[in-house]
Amino acid sequence: MGIFASIKNAIWHADRDHAEETAKPAVAPRPATPATAPSPAAAPAASQAPEPISQAAMEERISRMPGADSHNWRTSIVDLMSVVGVDPSFANRKELAGELGLEGYAGTAEQNIALNHAVLNMLAAEGGAMPDMLRD
Repeated sequence: MGIFASIKNAIWHADRDHAEETAKPAVAPRPATPATAPSPAAAPAASQAPEPISQAAMEERISRMPGADSHNWRTSIVDLMSVVGVDPSFANRKELAGELGLEGYAGTAEQNIALNHAVLNMLAAEGGAMPDMLRD
C-alpha cells in the first residue's frame, strides 16, 4: 500500500472505526448456530470501494483524530500526515510526491504546500469533496 492509500484509508475508515468503538457491546455476542450462520457467499466483498464522503464529513473525521486540533492539517502536509498516523519523514513525503506525479521533490516549504494541496485534491477526486479554497 502506498503513502497516499494510507492517508486515504485513515480518513475514510476513521468514521467506521469511531462507530465501532462506540457501538461495542458490553457483553460478547453469542456465536451463531450453524442453522442461522450466514453463508460465505452472503458476505460483502472486501474490495468494495468506500462510499464518497462530503467535505464536512471528511473534515469531521480528521478533526476527531487525536491531535487534529493542534495541527494545521489543512495547509501542512507534515501535519496532515501526522494527524492520520502516517510518518511525515522526508522519505515518505518524497514517495508521496512521486505517487502523485510531483517531480523533483526536495522538501521546500512551497513543495510541501503543493503536496498538501495535491493530496487534498486527490482525496476530492476519489470521493471526498474539498472546499474550493483548498483546490488548485
